[in-house]
Amino acid sequence: MAHRQNPRRGIRLGPTPAGLFVISGLTLAIVVAFGLPWQTTRVGSPGPSAGSGATIGHEPSSGPPLSLLPSAIASPSSAPTTAPALVAVPIVAVADYRSTTTSIGSSGVAAVVNGTSPTCASLDLVADQADAILMALGQTRNAARTRLLTARNAATLMADLAAHRDRLGFLRADQVGPGVRALGWNGQALFGVHRLKSMGDWQLSAMLPVSSAPYDPSTTWTLFAGGDLGLDRTYAYVVKNLHKGPDYPFNGGTARVAGLTCCSTFGWKVPTIVSTGHAGAMRDLISSADLALANMEESAPDHFTYHPTGTSFTGDPALIAGIARAGIDVASCASTHIGDGGPAGILQTVRSLKKYGIVPFGAGPNLAAARRPAIFTEGGVKVAIIGYDGISGKYYGATASTIGDTPLNPAFFKADVAAARAAGAAVVIAFPHWGIEYTGGPSPLQQRLGHQMVDAGFDIVIGNHPHWAQAMEVYKGKPIWYSLGNFTFDQGWSEPTLEGITLELTFRGGTLVQAWMNPHILIDSIQPNLLDLAGDGQRVLQPIYRASAKLLPW
Repeated sequence: MAHRQNPRRGIRLGPTPAGLFVISGLTLAIVVAFGLPWQTTRVGSPGPSAGSGATIGHEPSSGPPLSLLPSAIASPSSAPTTAPALVAVPIVAVADYRSTTTSIGSSGVAAVVNGTSPTCASLDLVADQADAILMALGQTRNAARTRLLTARNAATLMADLAAHRDRLGFLRADQVGPGVRALGWNGQALFGVHRLKSMGDWQLSAMLPVSSAPYDPSTTWTLFAGGDLGLDRTYAYVVKNLHKGPDYPFNGGTARVAGLTCCSTFGWKVPTIVSTGHAGAMRDLISSADLALANMEESAPDHFTYHPTGTSFTGDPALIAGIARAGIDVASCASTHIGDGGPAGILQTVRSLKKYGIVPFGAGPNLAAARRPAIFTEGGVKVAIIGYDGISGKYYGATASTIGDTPLNPAFFKADVAAARAAGAAVVIAFPHWGIEYTGGPSPLQQRLGHQMVDAGFDIVIGNHPHWAQAMEVYKGKPIWYSLGNFTFDQGWSEPTLEGITLELTFRGGTLVQAWMNPHILIDSIQPNLLDLAGDGQRVLQPIYRASAKLLPW
């Protein structure tokens, strides 16, 4: 947390031969009367002049940053205060949320300062941290010259990166928020499922005042979230008939799109997918998360029937073993086809998930059981996940005395959040099944329901069902993912149905601090393989950003 300047020292205007100027009482009165337009400023650019449009918030090209004091100059008799203690504080490179860069090092910083970076034109730092961070980076103000920008605080810097995507910033690790992408340093990371667990291994720190909430890796935890899981149709054919085994769907590595061919029986162009190696990368992503969540799209009754085609699904419950071995910890049963095996099949699906160590939620012997959240303890805090079915809930919905899943009823939201909070949950996640299939969304109803969930107290909303990766929104500071798309659900007749995203969320205690979307594509219609973020991953992410238009300030 940035420290405030000692008010007894006056406004600093930079060093002079006679020391520091102190602003007069008359001048201070003028400043108070008319105010100053403080904003992100570029160091080393020309000062304000008549008609130039420059602001008084501009900083000099050398010396400490200009700052405005909250009070008048103290009398000379005031006792001096002790300067805050400086400690080695971990700092992190940050870029705009949509950045395709995931890691950087000293050479990358030098390229920005030298004006040779292909992606970043400026270095953005918090004003009162700038000198310490420059020193940690092996840079100086004189070296940075006009490529150095300063912001008054971390929130301003993060907003600045969202508005100007050609800038590289650095923040204290304890100030990083989800509206930017935290980058690794020389391949190591403090966020995400592969983050360092000990600060002793982190290579980048600056001498800064101690924070009231210093960064502590032991308080961080990660959530993996995936979309729709399948067990029947193509999934069963590949796993059982082709003898690839129940672990095959989660052994995907990386892939690229070699081209599109025309056309499927539905008239869509279909991608030609080429594996690029790294087998097991998806499994590693899932299993490395502290908590892994997905949607159980299909019923898995004890007496199942294989369906090679059609839209009725009853999967072999023995195949759940492969889902569990991949690292999925918890699965929603509030979904479109959970009742395809009948009411008894719903309970049998719930029982089989438990048998293989996966915690089910969203369905049960009655409505009270279906509405009960799945609760976990991660990073020292409790996390609750609650599922709703807005598609088949009217058919399979539980009542006070009948088996089923939880209907998507706004009347439930506040009470369900209150029950989760009463159970001690610091983070409450809604996992709705909703929306219109094969659209970028959100539909007006989806958006209205998403807002109602946030208004009711949910911290995060993660949706599924449309079988496309849909828009993302930040509403009242809370993220809503309207649909993650297909995860292992088989729809090989178009590019959008063969693609999706998984979420890699990092929390500090009960606070979301990073939210990464990992794009993937399905080989054999059932095996998700990661796409390069800077390459074919944009085939998935750009439609999401376009659909998010005015919904995503990041």
